[in-house]
Amino acid sequence: MKQKLKIVFFFFGMLCIPQTNYAQIDYNKINQDDLGDVEDLQQEYFFEALKQKGIENYDRAAKALLKCIELDDSKSVYYYELGKNYNKLKNFGAAEDALKDAVKMEPDNEWYLDELYEVYAQQDDYDKAIKVVKQLVQYHPDYKEDLATLYIKTKNYKNALKVLDEMDAELGISMTRDVIRNQIYEITGKKEEQIENLEDRVEGNPDDETNYLALIYRYSENNEKDKAFETAKKLLEVKPNSQLAHLALYKFYVEENNAEEAIASMKIVIQSPQIKPEAKMMVLSDFVNFVSENPEYEADLIEVTALVTEDKKGTSSLEVAQYYLKKGDKDKALSYYQKALEKDSDNFGITRNILLLHIDLKDYEKAQTMSASALNKYPSQPIFYLVNGVALNELKKPKEAIETLEMGLDYIIDDTKMQADFYKQLSIAHTQLNNTNKAKTFIDKAQQLESSN
Repeated sequence: MKQKLKIVFFFFGMLCIPQTNYAQIDYNKINQDDLGDVEDLQQEYFFEALKQKGIENYDRAAKALLKCIELDDSKSVYYYELGKNYNKLKNFGAAEDALKDAVKMEPDNEWYLDELYEVYAQQDDYDKAIKVVKQLVQYHPDYKEDLATLYIKTKNYKNALKVLDEMDAELGISMTRDVIRNQIYEITGKKEEQIENLEDRVEGNPDDETNYLALIYRYSENNEKDKAFETAKKLLEVKPNSQLAHLALYKFYVEENNAEEAIASMKIVIQSPQIKPEAKMMVLSDFVNFVSENPEYEADLIEVTALVTEDKKGTSSLEVAQYYLKKGDKDKALSYYQKALEKDSDNFGITRNILLLHIDLKDYEKAQTMSASALNKYPSQPIFYLVNGVALNELKKPKEAIETLEMGLDYIIDDTKMQADFYKQLSIAHTQLNNTNKAKTFIDKAQQLESSN
């Protein structure tokens, strides 16, 4: 919860102590009376407390500080340190009492208030925490964000929004605060207020693209598509070179069946250095679905795929491969799957799809070689044993097929269909070897499994 400023003062390499609260010690002083002896004893107990705290002996540190207070109960720093040690010991009641004594002596000491806030925060005592944070705000405006969060915890959403508005006015828009603000709107269901806030931002700062995009998103979420579209077009009017505007415009053009404008916007999105790769891939995936229904734009799909430069995982090629696979063009699907595998060589799914396509296209040499290589990388995947066995059978190498298929059977878990496929291939292999009895045994097993499903 806390977002406080961390300022560390090293006092003998160990502890932060506000200098205004610590009695100055003259190390050249010669004790000449009992008062000097008391001061020496206080100093001894205090440094013992610091030492014990430094090695996390908080209980001993607290006992030493209690000795200090017995000798002199007027020093606020003793209560402050005592509260900190009790806080570490999770003795929150004692910590609160000690820190309240420290604050009573120095009401404006932010270190004391901050530690007291820590006590309440750990106990989720939001009401008391709010009272302390209101005081801390005087020293650091950053505490206002804590205050807004605490108001949300107590369901005081009106005051939370008021604090966020004050911070936005003073410091400008913040993504962190927007997350908090959106959380409030989500909880309260006040989407209209959220939209009004964004409309005000657009009007107040028309050059900020992010405000337009946030408003477009909220309009779309609220099923106000016309307003969202108009806002996207307005952004393009205000900033004709905006690339982010096309991220929104593309979708609207697609929904209007305005293919030419959609494709133009998509090309800008795909090549934009401002737009994240994840967003680009979403647009491309959406366009793949569009082309599936409008195959006359297939050439544009291929062109756009070639424009993708930030696709480290081969996602764009994978999208096109799946498009061709769905279309039934296995040769082109294989070509794009291979491009995707070049980018993501450890992708199990792509490797599997390529092998299955090699089998479908009767390229058994490549299927056998690649499946053998895949088994070195994935030695417990039965699908690769099956592909290898199928390829070996087709290449008239039944003995090798039997060996790999029998090995693969051991890795099948709760998959009767795959098990039946293994038995069928074993039957084929034994048939090639004229082992008719074994061939019949395996085909019977396969049929038994299939009939039980």
